[in-house]
Amino acid sequence: MVKMIVSVWRRPEFTPEKFVDRWRNEHAALVSKYADTLRMRRYVQSHAVPSKAIDAFAKGRGWARPCDGVTEVWWDSAEDLEAAFATPEGQEASAVLREDEAVFVEMSKVTAFLSREHIVFDK
Repeated sequence: MVKMIVSVWRRPEFTPEKFVDRWRNEHAALVSKYADTLRMRRYVQSHAVPSKAIDAFAKGRGWARPCDGVTEVWWDSAEDLEAAFATPEGQEASAVLREDEAVFVEMSKVTAFLSREHIVFDK
């Protein structure tokens, strides 16, 4: 299995609460609608939780401002992902999702990469 990890930032006109609501409800419903077309096996949203302790920790290390959340999407293989997006139906689904994302996501800040998990420990 491979997964795509996407760092997501909210558009400035969205409060954190409205951003999470829009992402978690409306966008998640669209992703679910197109999951089979795009051959997605798993979809997870991780929403940022305010934390003064983490803010201080990050500042102490000189880290940049974090994203507002992370999306993880799994496929059986990189080839399966590529095949899904190569079909006309996959391209149409991708366009619908991209159009929706542009409503609430600061698209110029989004980053993504494909990965394989290597578990170091799992207690």
